[in-house]
Amino acid sequence: MSEPSKVVKGYSIEPGADLSGANLSGANLFRANLFRANLFRANLTDTKLAGANLAGAYLSDANLTDANLTDADLAGVDLIGVNLTRANLAGANLAGANLTRANLTRANLAGKYLIGANLTRANLAGANLYGANLSRADLTGADLTGANLTDADLSRANLIDASMPDGSIYD
Repeated sequence: MSEPSKVVKGYSIEPGADLSGANLSGANLFRANLFRANLFRANLTDTKLAGANLAGAYLSDANLTDANLTDADLAGVDLIGVNLTRANLAGANLAGANLTRANLTRANLAGKYLIGANLTRANLAGANLYGANLSRADLTGADLTGANLTDADLSRANLIDASMPDGSIYD
């Protein structure tokens, strides 16, 4: 695929567009409409996706290291095995998202709406979850070592076999 476009503000991509394996590293997709786009294994490292509509998108195994996803709509999105290391998700909607085996090491999820999200075996080591709403979230086997859970809502969350911030295992 050719060199990615570096500035694509407010760009609308055809619903369901196939961008699997695309290299969009460093692209500016500010407020882009990526509704139902297939971004399987896409390289979105350091991509600006602030305010983007990713509802219904398929992002499994995509690389979003250092991506800016502030205020992005990721509700119900399939993010299985995605790499979100150091990603900024401030203001993003992740309600009902499937983040099974996702790498969220040192990601900013402060104040996030993660109600009912699937974080089974997700790596949240060192993540900022200050004030996050994780009610009814599935954190089975998740790694929360060193994560900031201050004021986080974990009501009815499943924490079986999760590694807690202090390194202990919840059973």
